[in-house]
Amino acid sequence: MNKNPEDILQDILKMPQEQRAFVADRIMESLDDDTDANIEMAWQKEIQKRIESKASFMSWEEVKKKL
Repeated sequence: MNKNPEDILQDILKMPQEQRAFVADRIMESLDDDTDANIEMAWQKEIQKRIESKASFMSWEEVKKKL
């Protein structure tokens, strides 16, 4: 059964937000099939590094003094 994409879209737009988000996520995943595994792994490592980092922060006043 081949449905017109516009009809499918109209059906999806009638769904509750949570279901639309699920459909959108699955569609996005299907478009990412060509993602290079090395790139994905590098991003995961970078994300983990940023999560674990112990960044130190300073106020804008302190930054201005250093300039």
